[in-house]
Amino acid sequence: MSQISVTGLTFCYDGSFDNIFEDVSFSIDTNWRLGFIGRNGKGKTTFLRLLLGEHAYRGTISTTARFEYFPYRIPEEMLTLCADEIISTIKPDRESWRVICELSLLGEDAEVLYRPFGTLSHGQRTKILLAVLFAGDNEFLLIDEPTNHLDTGAREKVKDYLTGKNGFILVSHDRDLLDACTDHVLVLNRQSIEVQSGNFSRWWENKQRADRFAEAEDEKRYKEIKKLKAAARRTAEWADKSERSKIGFDPIKENDRSISSRSYIGAKTKKMQSRAADIKKRIDREIEEKEGLLNDIERVRELRLTQLVHHSKVLVNVRELCLSYPGKQVLDGVTFTVEQGDRIALSGDNGCGKSTVIKRILTAAGADTMTAHSESGICECASGLVISYADQDTSQVTGSVRDFCDARGIDRSLFCTILRHLGLEREQFDKDISDYSEGQKKKALLAASLCTPAHLYIWDEPLNFIDVFSRMQLEQLLSEYKPTMLFAEHDVRFREAVANKTVNL
Repeated sequence: MSQISVTGLTFCYDGSFDNIFEDVSFSIDTNWRLGFIGRNGKGKTTFLRLLLGEHAYRGTISTTARFEYFPYRIPEEMLTLCADEIISTIKPDRESWRVICELSLLGEDAEVLYRPFGTLSHGQRTKILLAVLFAGDNEFLLIDEPTNHLDTGAREKVKDYLTGKNGFILVSHDRDLLDACTDHVLVLNRQSIEVQSGNFSRWWENKQRADRFAEAEDEKRYKEIKKLKAAARRTAEWADKSERSKIGFDPIKENDRSISSRSYIGAKTKKMQSRAADIKKRIDREIEEKEGLLNDIERVRELRLTQLVHHSKVLVNVRELCLSYPGKQVLDGVTFTVEQGDRIALSGDNGCGKSTVIKRILTAAGADTMTAHSESGICECASGLVISYADQDTSQVTGSVRDFCDARGIDRSLFCTILRHLGLEREQFDKDISDYSEGQKKKALLAASLCTPAHLYIWDEPLNFIDVFSRMQLEQLLSEYKPTMLFAEHDVRFREAVANKTVNL
């Protein structure tokens, strides 16, 4: 076991508006199973890159540990090679028998190593790269979002696998995975960094308790400051009035006064002024103690949604839909309906046709154009149906915020407001959206969908790269407004919280 000690870490990218880390200090142990939590764009992947020595920074990172990063970068030109050849190229020190042993723990046969890497599913690729990662020796592993694009079965395999391992940092927004696989958390709060023992749920429970205490303290100090300011104002008024009465008086109206009382009034005024100064110091002290109380409160801000009401009860009707491409049957006898008020989760392994169903419905509604080699059955939408769609692909998210909103015909101020509620800082609105992190790009797509009044909301894997806090906001939104939805998502807790029906493909 060794330690990683971070002292005075300060870092920002060239041309960036602000520091990602500023004078940060903490320590972690390399035998921990450490969950790394924070909003999108807070610097989780950046910190892993700093550990790898890929960027220059101020401060110190002291450790004797060697680091290994997941996922490995596989060049496009190597996708035609089998996995075994790729491993021998990118990690020649990995012994095949050890990789095969790790693969068996992940529920995969060794034969996947001898198939072209580009033909493998996302789950198979992830399992192979995880097996390579854990087949090494004496390394502290940096695992960056291993379950993105994985179906539920593959996620369960990865979760079970990581539960039996030690010595890694796990960047993930999957609460189920974080709870099962971690024994400590490293949290990038809004203004600070904290390290705590336990998994995500334990940290979140403690966090909510601490936030409630901070809010109560803030309210108490606010009331105290208000009382002190009123007392200071009264004392200052008394002191000013007393000071004005020192010189000059009416001997008829104030027959009890004489010229000798001036010194008494002066001493009294001085005492009042001293008291006012003491109150001012107490006010300053209360304000200073109040500052920072709410800096790290992670408010899950309420989002809003405007849904249109359609005259038809049934919005989408799919009956015995079969669809195939050359050499591949994608859909076989799929049947379901989407009625107003339904929130339907499409469930199934990767490659079972969830995205194909979504594309076919969009085509039927006139919002997309897809063609298949062979198709039979029914897929029809109600006339005049307005669909708000959020794609899983973020490659088209480019341009300025203004251009992005104009191209989609959405209100820019509302779009920016939703992004602010989802954790983006105002400085991000001056950037090109193509420079956003993957999670921030996904938030832009979801914000655009939420800005669009519609009869039916269709989201294809909306939570890939989305941080934990934003997931909870979206759950709260959909649970409150109950829009008619059709979505494909592998996050178990999100599905349980949102869906009232499930279609298994």
